[in-house]
Amino acid sequence: MTDTATRPQIDEVVTHAHVQDVELPGGAGTFALITLDNGFDHTKPNSFGPGGLAELSSVLDTLTERAGKGELVGVGITGKPFIFAVGADITGIPSITGRDQALEIARAGHDTFSKISALSVPTFGFINGASMGGGVEIALYADYRTISSDVPAYALPECFLGLVPGWGGTYLVPNLIGTEKAAQLIIKNPLSQNRMIKGTDAHQLGLADRLLQPVTFLEDSLAFAARVITGAEKVERVAVDTSEDGWNGPLDKAQAEADAKTGKAAPAPYKAIELMRAARTASRENAFEAENQALADLIMTDELRAGLYAFNLVQKRAKRPAGAPDKALARTVTKVGVVGAGLMASQMALLFARRLKVPVILTDLDQERVDKGVAYTHGEIDKLLVKGRLSQDGANRLKALVTGSTSKDGFADADFVIEAVFEEMSVKKQVFAEVEAVVTAECVLATNTSSLDITEMASELQHPERVVGFHFFNPVAVMPLLEIIRGDRTDDPTLATAFATSRGLGKTSILVKNSPSFVVNRLLGRFMGDAGRIVDEGTPMEVVERAFAGLTPMPPFMLISLVGPAIALHNSETLAKAFPDRFHVSPNLAKIVAAKIPSFYGSDGALDPKALELFEAPESPVVLTAEQVRTRALESLADEVRRMLDEGVVQAAEDIDLAMITGAGFPFWNGGVTPLLDRTGISEQVTGTRFLAPGVASVVRSS
Repeated sequence: MTDTATRPQIDEVVTHAHVQDVELPGGAGTFALITLDNGFDHTKPNSFGPGGLAELSSVLDTLTERAGKGELVGVGITGKPFIFAVGADITGIPSITGRDQALEIARAGHDTFSKISALSVPTFGFINGASMGGGVEIALYADYRTISSDVPAYALPECFLGLVPGWGGTYLVPNLIGTEKAAQLIIKNPLSQNRMIKGTDAHQLGLADRLLQPVTFLEDSLAFAARVITGAEKVERVAVDTSEDGWNGPLDKAQAEADAKTGKAAPAPYKAIELMRAARTASRENAFEAENQALADLIMTDELRAGLYAFNLVQKRAKRPAGAPDKALARTVTKVGVVGAGLMASQMALLFARRLKVPVILTDLDQERVDKGVAYTHGEIDKLLVKGRLSQDGANRLKALVTGSTSKDGFADADFVIEAVFEEMSVKKQVFAEVEAVVTAECVLATNTSSLDITEMASELQHPERVVGFHFFNPVAVMPLLEIIRGDRTDDPTLATAFATSRGLGKTSILVKNSPSFVVNRLLGRFMGDAGRIVDEGTPMEVVERAFAGLTPMPPFMLISLVGPAIALHNSETLAKAFPDRFHVSPNLAKIVAAKIPSFYGSDGALDPKALELFEAPESPVVLTAEQVRTRALESLADEVRRMLDEGVVQAAEDIDLAMITGAGFPFWNGGVTPLLDRTGISEQVTGTRFLAPGVASVVRSS
């Protein structure tokens, strides 16, 4: 490695490689244990920057010398409590100015990690905590691996960002577990909103040789190492099918999935598939050099820079919501009331109880609905118990926190009451009037409305200043975003309490001005409305659905099916009433709702002919190509984003991107919305200017 590659980058938090000699049980001999630790608690995970790699490389050189002298019988590597390692330190990537520099960094990882497999004694990876990216890869260089059953996250997320697992992953993983399982870890999971697996899953896939319990994990791992070294225990692995069909067949399927998810717009998954194909016959040395070249290419792409911008949003901006009031103004929440006991309300009740550990009371119009809501939460708790995520005592305590009633009298001592009733202004006003008659003057009244006016909803209350929008996204437990909406009279203590409660729930929050449909639903409303208009004008729905691969998490009519045609229609009607000049209410969608057809897609995953039959074709159809559809939609999004920023709906374009990533699943490799619009030149074409200052997203307009 060159001096440039090994020199610590500015602001690098170096992950140190601490070594201690351990006498293995049973007189097996002296074992060197490397512990990766950056000196922080688990809030700052171990990662590999130039300085950390240099230190680890030096440690491995020393251990190589000692092993050669016969001083060691084995070497193991583990992490600090709760964290093994989460991969490369990507904070320095935006400062890389040339491909040669990127290539040095790629080679530094391979050169360092290869020293593990080159040791003359057996090597072991003891995966004690979260393991991602380079953290997964470093353990694969060891001869054997153990993993703790409580590892919460194990993943190769590189394709989600715009990279590949380029420190050995595309060669070592398929050669260890086969291409079908490797494609799941390297392609399918990252492209499915960066899905993580757990330690138990990693063991089942064959990525670790032994699954051990967390309480005695290190002790049991050392005992395992001793038995392997002495020959008392043999490790057997399932043979990998290296025939051409057996190897490439799963990769062909992975490529089809990448096509469906990205529309071939993101280069990283295709490069990863190419590298995995080559791994069947390539030598280790050639495979690693191919990874180096791939990383050097990808590090310089717009997609990676946009992915890093998105990563920075969810890691930093999400933790310090722009415009949020002083945390000190927040009131303590010791009890929560939920008005409504339907699915959304029941999901919220469970989340409040699980995360805040406070009593939650559900109310509804009759006992049957109340019982159904409470039963749902208790059923979900039982599922957590079966999965081992709760103890029996923990499950019992959690169930005791969630109760129900047909009366709102139980709200008298609540600090936070949220309504999740029918999306009708008169109904919500009546609910808040009934709640206000019961609660204290300082109790926060929150609404989960997806589109209605917060100020009007609070207008007839004695204390309108304590009403705030608290808009969850479905499913509540999964979607990270909470839109917190300030009404015209919402005061700072109420707003601060809302943000503090959101943090307690583990949500990503953005401050939104009271405006029609807020952020996500307004942009999705423009997007879905335009899609509906284009189909109403004569373009086949199949063409419209194909046009958005790589732009949105799913095609527009699939998205309408997910949220429900009735809800989509209501949102479009709300927006068309507010902005009749540009929002479209599709008469064909209204017919679908009237016919009570729940989805445009059938159980086979294809467009449902029954739904398509209801769509009336115009007398003079206007048929667009997929590219024309995509361009028109992007132009509409650019127009709407500019209007929202001019209206002050959010603090900055970054908040729109954060919302669309965490609330609508827009891809990281596009940076959400605005970097894509800037990069393609559509921002300037439609609005006369870019949304982000040069360098903010580290992207440039494509040639």
